[in-house]
Parts: sequence; structure tokens; C-alpha cells
Amino acid sequence: MDNLKVMINGILKENPIFVLLLGMCPTLGTTSSAINGMGMGLATMFVLICSNVVISSVKKLIPDMVRIPSFIVVIASFVTLLQMIMQAYVPELYATLGLFIPLIVVNCIVLGRAEAFAAKNNPVAAMFDGIGMGLGFTFALTLLGAVREFLGTGKVFNLAILPEEYGMLLFVLAPGAFIALGYLIAVINSLKKA
Repeated sequence: MDNLKVMINGILKENPIFVLLLGMCPTLGTTSSAINGMGMGLATMFVLICSNVVISSVKKLIPDMVRIPSFIVVIASFVTLLQMIMQAYVPELYATLGLFIPLIVVNCIVLGRAEAFAAKNNPVAAMFDGIGMGLGFTFALTLLGAVREFLGTGKVFNLAILPEEYGMLLFVLAPGAFIALGYLIAVINSLKKA
């Protein structure tokens, strides 16, 4: 039951985007559509789960002086593996996400969870933390991408809901990311107070 609580914590109480406001670079840069947001969220979740488990497993072998560089090497290894898998099996998504995939190495969510949780807990708890944070991140990116895609093009997951002429191009562009994220955070905060 403790592991379930850890997992739900990452989705609701400590959502990386809507509550902790971490990882804003990929959040704002990759969410021009729901598919892009989901792809980036799942990619980050894969790295988060794998690196949490490995770091939790080898934490006693890593001296304090090289703890952070060691964590970065572990994370970078999984990002490299992820890049190769994406290039082989989903090249269109990989091309769309571009530079943001290698930037997962320095994503503050991944490194922060390695330092704050994985280095202090057992591998099973670290895995559930990675799943929870990853699901929370994926949910937030997918929701933001869906809102931006709908407002910008009238589509969600590339399915037409409204005629394209009703779309507001602003929401597909960078300023639309800030506006949509601000309103989503405001809505979520108001729902918490209710």
C-alpha cells in the first residue's frame, strides 16, 4: 500500500508540472500537440523509472563526492538507449521532439527524483516513484498538448473536432504554451480549493 501511495503522490499531490513547476523547458517546447506531449512524457517516464531503479540499487556503491555525476551517467545511459529505440521505431516522433530527447539527461525532474527519492529508498519504492512522477508528467504534457492543439487547430490527437478556421494559431506557437499552462494551473488550483 505504501508503494501505491508513493505512485499516486507523483500524479496528484506532487505533479511535476502543475504543482512543483519542474521541467518547464520540455513542457513548453514539446506540447504543440497531444501526441507530442504524450511522446515526451512517456520518453521521460521510461528514463525516470529505469534510472530510479538502477540508482536505488547501486546507491551504496557510489561515493558521496561523485554522487551527482554518477547519477547523470546512469540517466545519460538510459537516454542514449531511448534515443536509439525512438530512432528505430518511431522516427517521426523522434524528429518532432528533436533536441528535447537528449535534454532529458539534465531534466530537473529526473535528476531531482534520483537525488530526493531513489538514493534514499529501495528499488521497488524507487520504481513506483518513477511510475507516479512519470504518469503525472505524461498526464500534464498530454493535457497541455491537447488544450493547445484544440485551441490552435480545432483537433485533439489529430482528430478534427472543430473546423480548422476556428483555431487560434497563437496556441500552437510558443506564447500559447505559456498562456495555456497558466490557465491550466489556475484551473487546477481552483479545483483543489473547492
